[in-house]
Amino acid sequence: MEKQIMATRGRPRAYDRDDALDKALALFWERGYDNTSMADLSTAMKLSPPSIYAAFGSKEALFDDVIAHYNKLHGTMIWADLDRFKHPKDATKHVLIASANAYTREDTPHGCLVVLAAPQENSTHATVNQTLRGYRRSVTKNLRNLYAEGQRRGHIPSTANIDTMATYYATVQTGMSIQARDGATRNELISVAEAAMMTWPSLISTSLVKG
Repeated sequence: MEKQIMATRGRPRAYDRDDALDKALALFWERGYDNTSMADLSTAMKLSPPSIYAAFGSKEALFDDVIAHYNKLHGTMIWADLDRFKHPKDATKHVLIASANAYTREDTPHGCLVVLAAPQENSTHATVNQTLRGYRRSVTKNLRNLYAEGQRRGHIPSTANIDTMATYYATVQTGMSIQARDGATRNELISVAEAAMMTWPSLISTSLVKG
């Protein structure tokens, strides 16, 4: 029903979009998509439900905007300017260490919103899950592009399976998010990141078969 309700009153007059998104982000991050109601959002954002629909269109559309806002605010700490690293191994270590730091900040819920806020797979919110899967898959894609460039520059053997490498480190990052939500400390996650980097020589080994 929420998705079908259309705004008819125009945008609210007193409306700070970034502030509204900040408040919605905090709520979705803490409770997840399914456990966040429009009433909860209305209270947190200090906007009436009709005003929320007028500004964002639907709960799903609001969540899409929240995810984009989240990546703008928090994703850059992990993914921005990776080309400043001369070697893809150093860039990968940065991604994992920065993730450990981001996932355990004291001023935000622990873990990654994109990983932890998803609705149940059997829920009616297929478009939300599709959006989140796209963001999660972009992690693997970004890493694969990093490793492809590493091959081009000769830092990674041309015979290395960069698909496996990208999937592996993306999986480590996702697991770190879940561990953070379950109470893992920053130091514990950094230790996981360092352990994962110890697998680098094996991952770039020519003994790994492609496909």
